[in-house]
Amino acid sequence: MSIADPIPLLDAEEQKRARARQIDRIGRWLLPVLTIGLAILLWDRVVVWNEIPHYILPGPGLVAQTLIKDWAILFDALLVTLQITLMALAVAVAGGVGLAVLFNQSRFAEMSFYPFAVILQVTPVVSVAPLIFIYVENRMIGLLLCAWLVAFFPILSNTTLGLNSADHNLRDLFRIYGATRWQRLRYLQLPSALPYFLGGLRIAGGLSLIGAVVSEYVAGTGGIGSGLAFRILEAGYRLNIPRMFAALALIAATGVVIFAGLSFLSHALLHKWHESALKREI
Repeated sequence: MSIADPIPLLDAEEQKRARARQIDRIGRWLLPVLTIGLAILLWDRVVVWNEIPHYILPGPGLVAQTLIKDWAILFDALLVTLQITLMALAVAVAGGVGLAVLFNQSRFAEMSFYPFAVILQVTPVVSVAPLIFIYVENRMIGLLLCAWLVAFFPILSNTTLGLNSADHNLRDLFRIYGATRWQRLRYLQLPSALPYFLGGLRIAGGLSLIGAVVSEYVAGTGGIGSGLAFRILEAGYRLNIPRMFAALALIAATGVVIFAGLSFLSHALLHKWHESALKREI
């Protein structure tokens, strides 16, 4: 009996852990949904209880109706904003990773050009955008450049940090076995930098959307190719506040989708080997 006693204890502990994992999986989705639902309900009750006019604060029901009614206009604007966002993110990835590799391979290049990257990052894009639209005749390229300026630095800084964070013992081992600089970069430093790059990519995804919206605000022009920011400005001038909220809801939803997609990409690439994505023991 004494030998068999630990078995029920182990079974009970395993069942406890299984229940905890199940609760964690359910709570990960249920809690955010409940929180957002309660926030929307509170918003609706505040509007009703205080009898706030719709041209000051529309209720969530009216915003949803406006989103459906004006879907054709808002969807076309969303496509324009999304195009600028994704193009800026792609250029930021190419430029950020390329410069990070250059900085890692050349200390002289890093010391020479990294300060310029920092200056571009700390300078508000709203102060640079008017100059960009003066010097760049093509409006789409100007919008893309503004969004790129916002999204570029997180990828550059995170990838540079990742390339420099490879285990020094492994670097010494590669050196002992006569590996070339490019072999160390390909087989050691790039895999080590992947989690850092993906972290910067998630940040840059949201920033590219912010940069696209801010650049549209600064450009302030309508017509063909008008994005969601222009629709918000237009609705504000016409006191069409429900449309403003509908456009804001589309921007927020787009940001969530971008972040979720990049998070899924990060999990898919890291979940089998990196500590940050391995399943945590409950």
